[in-house]
Amino acid sequence: MSEKALSQVSREVREMYERGLEALRRDNVEYAQMLLTQVLAKEPAFLEARKALRQAQQRKAAAKGTGFLKRVLGTATASPELARARLALRSNPWEAMQLAEEVLNSDPNNMTAHKIFAEAARAAGLTRTALLSYEVLFAHDPRDRDLAVQYAHALADAGEISKGEQVLAALVRLYPGDPELAQELKNLSARRTLTEAGYEALESGTGSYRDVLRDAEQAKLLEDEQKVHKAEDATDRLIREYEARLPREPQNLRLLRSLAELYTQKQQFDKALEYYERLKNTEAGQDPSLDRAIAETIVRRFDHQLAQLDPAAPDYAERAAEIQAAKQAFRLEECRKRVEKYPTDLTIRFEYGQLLFEAGRITEAIAEFQKAQNNPHKRIAALNYLARCFAQRKMYDLAARTLQNALKEKLTFDEEKKELLYNLGCVLEAMGKRDEAIEYFKQIYEVDIGYRDVAAKVDSYYASQ
Repeated sequence: MSEKALSQVSREVREMYERGLEALRRDNVEYAQMLLTQVLAKEPAFLEARKALRQAQQRKAAAKGTGFLKRVLGTATASPELARARLALRSNPWEAMQLAEEVLNSDPNNMTAHKIFAEAARAAGLTRTALLSYEVLFAHDPRDRDLAVQYAHALADAGEISKGEQVLAALVRLYPGDPELAQELKNLSARRTLTEAGYEALESGTGSYRDVLRDAEQAKLLEDEQKVHKAEDATDRLIREYEARLPREPQNLRLLRSLAELYTQKQQFDKALEYYERLKNTEAGQDPSLDRAIAETIVRRFDHQLAQLDPAAPDYAERAAEIQAAKQAFRLEECRKRVEKYPTDLTIRFEYGQLLFEAGRITEAIAEFQKAQNNPHKRIAALNYLARCFAQRKMYDLAARTLQNALKEKLTFDEEKKELLYNLGCVLEAMGKRDEAIEYFKQIYEVDIGYRDVAAKVDSYYASQ
């Protein structure tokens, strides 16, 4: 079963959902939570209602000002609902979801409940619903190897294969000697390469990876690529297969892009760029994702050149600095051109602002982040960067106000919220408001004593009292 949209639920459920949203807008979170829970009891696959319920849960917890000790005890205390949910997980995932959600209604930061809910939702075929809990779990502990692998696969199943790759790539950097993780990343990369044209069908739940491909032979290639113990020459075999087909299918743009990505995996960057350039001369040439893919390939070529340098060579530092400078200059210029080409794409503007910030061009970065904040998916991150820009220019009052506005909109206590709290504390310290600053550091200290130098700041404050 897949998730249901608003148009797919009954009128009665739709009306109850609308009343729940209205209660949420009016800040009547308890009433909203009750209505949305009733909606999901009738339609557990209704994704938008699930998202709204999670928002109500977080806002209710924030309004109560739940402290550190209560959160820890609430999460650690044995719950009869969780015990029943564990038992139901294998035989009745729908019941397990409902029981876990009951716990989350009173304790939205209960990681055990989120774990059970995520596993139950996946077992019920509700991958995007499962992601609501996987995202919380991953933000809570991004170093959890098994969890991160599950999260990456859930993202891939929901059609977000590139994001799943990013999760696994970060994990591989954390555990560089783990061959199983490296293989998982290769499998996911191959899966993205071969299924790029099928995102829409996958996201709607109407298609499968076999549907995306044109014939049974190509489907078999995908299945081979997804085996954990695939042969080392799988990429070479795919390249040979696709290059043999290309003369017969010169208009198959997916073949061109797949070849470009496969050559990038092989670190044959010039060959990859050759295929990308062929794509640029087709109708796909106006796709922003193509420009980004070309840029990322060139950046990877710079990184490869850097990795090939001999650290023992007498001119290593000089040559490394030259490559890094060339890489930064390329990224800035290339992103500037993309901003000019796609002026309304606020995601590109956010990326350009980041590069300008890294280059120390603060005034230009401010202009880009001010535009990028209008993208709802980048708004909080753009506000965070804006505040950092203001702080760099010692405009501490503007920085503090910007961070406070971002925190009002940030409901989930994840890594992003920790960074907002930390940056606001540092800004207030710079303004000489130590007592105010420490309150923000203490919020982080309550949930993550190991975050940056928060422990030292809080301990020093109490020692001075």
